[in-house]
Amino acid sequence: MPGDGTDRSELKAGAEVQKRSRPVAVADAIKDWVVSQGLRGGDRLPGEAEMMERFGRSKGTIREAMRILEAQGLVKTRTGPGGGSFVHEVSGERARALLGNYFYFRDLTLHDIYSLRRMMEPELAASLAGKLREDQLATLEEIAERYRHPATTAEEERAQHVASLLFHQRLAGYAENELLGFIIGFMAQILTDMTVYRKLYDPPNVELWSKGRAYQLQLIEALRDGDAVRARLVMSDHMATAEALMEAQEAEILKGFMSA
Repeated sequence: MPGDGTDRSELKAGAEVQKRSRPVAVADAIKDWVVSQGLRGGDRLPGEAEMMERFGRSKGTIREAMRILEAQGLVKTRTGPGGGSFVHEVSGERARALLGNYFYFRDLTLHDIYSLRRMMEPELAASLAGKLREDQLATLEEIAERYRHPATTAEEERAQHVASLLFHQRLAGYAENELLGFIIGFMAQILTDMTVYRKLYDPPNVELWSKGRAYQLQLIEALRDGDAVRARLVMSDHMATAEALMEAQEAEILKGFMSA
């Protein structure tokens, strides 16, 4: 009101924020309701009229809340016969992509990523020793086989870098602790993206290839033998060596850029 020290524009802005937050609050309420009902991916959600009655909101608010949930990947809408709104489970791939968008414009460093990898991946390796099926171990071996020989071109080096990080993503996917596996898989994915857009694969680095592949083969052997102590040690050495060599690679690229 005039004279109370509050600007009319501030009152208007506050009202708009409150109005915008209502669909968000309803979207959160719908998520809570879905969980309480034990609904799973593919289950049909109530129609619009029932939603309005259940949550006591207008048609416009319900529609906006559903659009928010659809943008988050939690709801999928289909049209035509048998259509409607359905619960949709967000895939790990999409979750990592969305989280990666958050870090896209932040100045992450190799040290930031490897400081976490050095803490988490040795424990993951130890926890999986003796617990992987033969087909899972074969998958890891097949990935390592993709870079059996050192790269001879920058493009081949890029493909080998991506494959070597896929090795760690697959290993993370075998984690009994899903949260640990997701975090490690995300770090491998964001390091893959960083390697590509910073061109950390050019020029080819034979030392990085040889040591990295050797550690991975030793790790597979320790996992197959059920040797948790050795698996932890191999992965710890692998992370420390990879960090040092990757940082050296980045420094060389930056030096060349500055010289140019």
